[in-house]
Amino acid sequence: MTQKNGLNESRFASLRPLSIGGVRLKNNLALAPMAGITNAAFRILAVEGGAGLVVTEMVSAESLKYGNKKSFKMLELLPGEHPAAIQVFGADPSSMALAAQAAERAGADLVDINAGCPVKKVLRSGAGAALMKTPLLLGDIISRMVKSVKIPVTVKFRVGLTIGENLGPLLARVCEEAGAAAITLHGRPASQFHTGPVNLAYMAETAAAVKIPVFGNGGVEDAAGARAMLEAGCAGAAVGRAAVFNPAVFSEIAAGLSGGLSAPLSTAARMKLFLRFLELNAGIYGEEHGLARARKLVGYWLKGLPGAAGARGAFMRLKTLKEAEALLIQYTKG
Repeated sequence: MTQKNGLNESRFASLRPLSIGGVRLKNNLALAPMAGITNAAFRILAVEGGAGLVVTEMVSAESLKYGNKKSFKMLELLPGEHPAAIQVFGADPSSMALAAQAAERAGADLVDINAGCPVKKVLRSGAGAALMKTPLLLGDIISRMVKSVKIPVTVKFRVGLTIGENLGPLLARVCEEAGAAAITLHGRPASQFHTGPVNLAYMAETAAAVKIPVFGNGGVEDAAGARAMLEAGCAGAAVGRAAVFNPAVFSEIAAGLSGGLSAPLSTAARMKLFLRFLELNAGIYGEEHGLARARKLVGYWLKGLPGAAGARGAFMRLKTLKEAEALLIQYTKG
């Protein structure tokens, strides 16, 4: 249990409203950005499931600079998903400033900088977690973005690049001094990607180093995981993979933090949510393309269900919502 400003942090381990810059969130639970997953359809489900903030998939600043249509499509926000942050990545301050302006024009409530992605393709461009090696450049990017838009600028990074390295306090101070309004801190080093325990001690040191809100991220699956982040001094918790097949996890966490009980999502409720996701996807991309884009996620939604392997295989061949409903109806009863 950490101390901050001489106060025991356990009293802060609860669900509460939170402000980031001038943006008021209904609670301190956020949907973490996930490439290929957190599109508009999924973000709407997360808001309906209790998230106080949702974040888009990361969008390339360089692609936006050169007018890439696919990248601009990723900026589109729907009415039911606010407050929403658009996350951008890049290593050139001027390109990132332009990307921030594009995010603001698209209606984003915040613009987030990805300084934590460990994927090699992103690192080779000097972006993502590579920015953790160059704090002066990161500070310049933040400063340029802050000056170019009126919406708050936030940053996501990791505790370090390798195990045993704690860059969090230094990077957090760089972000705060450059004008960032909040930070999301992934508690694992970049070398671990999404596996292994988070380092709560490092997270506590980072949260204590700055006055701006810090969201704890990494392995948060339930109220206990969120409580651990809050007791480490984080102002909020960001949930990623646990939301992939259960966008209602935010409500479950909220109930747990409030001392109540929330029944786990039933199989029937999960499948009804999945069907709603497919309908939203079809509305955005068209029926056949929307179903095709959902293929990456069907394994998460069906995991642990009887006949899941066969249902997954059948789903890969679907082209209409009617076919999807016929396939999944076996799981929507009860």
